[in-house]
Amino acid sequence: MKYGKINAVDKKVSRIVLGTMIINTTDLEQSMELLDSAVELGCTTLDTAHIYGYGESERGIGKWFAERGNRDDVFLISKAAHPNMDRTRVTPCDITSDLNDSLTRLNTDYIDLYLLHRDDPLLPVGPIVEVLNEHLKAGKIKAFGGSNWTHKRIQEANIYAEQNGLVSFSASSPNFGLAEQVQDPWGYGCVTISGAQHEEAREWYKKTQMPVFAYSSLGRGLFSGRISRENYDEIKDTIDSACRRAYCYESNFERLDRVNTLAIEKGLSIPQIAMAYILNQPLNVYAIAGAANRSELESLAKIADVELTPKERAWLNLEIEEL
Repeated sequence: MKYGKINAVDKKVSRIVLGTMIINTTDLEQSMELLDSAVELGCTTLDTAHIYGYGESERGIGKWFAERGNRDDVFLISKAAHPNMDRTRVTPCDITSDLNDSLTRLNTDYIDLYLLHRDDPLLPVGPIVEVLNEHLKAGKIKAFGGSNWTHKRIQEANIYAEQNGLVSFSASSPNFGLAEQVQDPWGYGCVTISGAQHEEAREWYKKTQMPVFAYSSLGRGLFSGRISRENYDEIKDTIDSACRRAYCYESNFERLDRVNTLAIEKGLSIPQIAMAYILNQPLNVYAIAGAANRSELESLAKIADVELTPKERAWLNLEIEEL
């Protein structure tokens, strides 16, 4: 496993981040086994959110922390201010309420990296930056950033912070991966930096080296190894609906074909090639990936050592015709 670091947080951050949407208290023993395996394999960074499983993901992790006594050994990411049917919820009140819920569920008094799950560009950034700084000063969070915030909106927030002597955003979590996000998978303003049309955003992240926590790194299962051009019509009704809506288009099936070709050539799996594409980018990137068992985690843990050349990455991304 390879590691990086987030400014102001004195912990190493694994380049492979375990997405914990499936963690819960109903299958607590199985959830704990998965978390144990992740740490044993060096995947010491966990990504959760206030909304995952309506709190079940955080509760499961919190019970694991209490049982194992290992909170300080884990770099913990959680997210707040997800919209509901009534409002966008990117307000100081909602951020604070969600944070207090999460701390209680997680059996901890701090979160290493606190991300705002969505943005509301109609709201001024000032009160948002100020309330996050209040929680930072209180020690409830060690760093903060945005998930599904555009790089221009992050710039706006950080200019406000600089002008007012406050701490700025330390990280961002947009969608990023080999699969182009053709449609918004869930609505509510999902932000991607994949695809040719988002080159400006990628250049900004390359220049600033702001840490990018890439969600849906395998295209919600498109690059899991279970989906192919040949079997898609047969299994499409069983595929994750966000995968179908956002990623199951011809351009991405062409990418999948090329991933499969390169995987065979290198003796690797489809998810390993797709994840290696992300980790070999000239960005300060961390790939969030879900895993259901130890075997999948072991496969992911090997990716940090897989190198892809710029030509291979360009070919996978349909930028050139011949490898």
